[in-house]
Amino acid sequence: MSNFTVGIVVFPGSNCDRDMFWALEGCLGIKTKFIWHESSDISGVDSIVLPGGFSYGDYLRCGAVARFSSLINSLDDFVKTGRRVIGICNGFQILTESGFLPGALTTNKNLDFICNDCELEIITSKGSWFNSSNNKINLPIAHGEGRYFCDEDTFKELSDNDLIALRYLSNPNGSSYDIAGVINKEGNVLGLMPHPERACDGTLGGNDGLFTLKSLIEFS
Repeated sequence: MSNFTVGIVVFPGSNCDRDMFWALEGCLGIKTKFIWHESSDISGVDSIVLPGGFSYGDYLRCGAVARFSSLINSLDDFVKTGRRVIGICNGFQILTESGFLPGALTTNKNLDFICNDCELEIITSKGSWFNSSNNKINLPIAHGEGRYFCDEDTFKELSDNDLIALRYLSNPNGSSYDIAGVINKEGNVLGLMPHPERACDGTLGGNDGLFTLKSLIEFS
């Protein structure tokens, strides 16, 4: 693992970047590098994480301002090389706002901030992001605008191309078709509303997130 480096992008308002650092380095021994959002140089990393938080304070719309950052502008070429990107919570919002993933994230159905563990069903094996030996995992969520929305045509495209990553077994936020995460057609960009980095230590409640984070550097 020492030959790989995962870049953790830091925006003004990111608050899960240190959680991700601990999960990758402390729990998995994967080398990381913090990358400030104004940097357009991402040549020194093998994969990238867009962590959760409130980029630019979410004053306009979650992820809407972050999409114009220098780093996001450089991400297209990075993705085209086949290297892997995962956006979690606010990072998922940024990926949809930037057009890397379809759909949108909107205000939770009940207008409440939700912080809870969720049971999830693994839908796709595309990209080898999830452990195929177990199709049920438990990950925490913490969001106020995590309601995934897509229209029927987009849902058909997602279904036909095996792009739905995770579904909620008990939909907490009103997401369309119970969707909790999606993946791109090439399988190297993943967006999740649940937080795998908060499920990497059994003493803190579970380790169902380990496989997904390890997949940033280990995949077939």
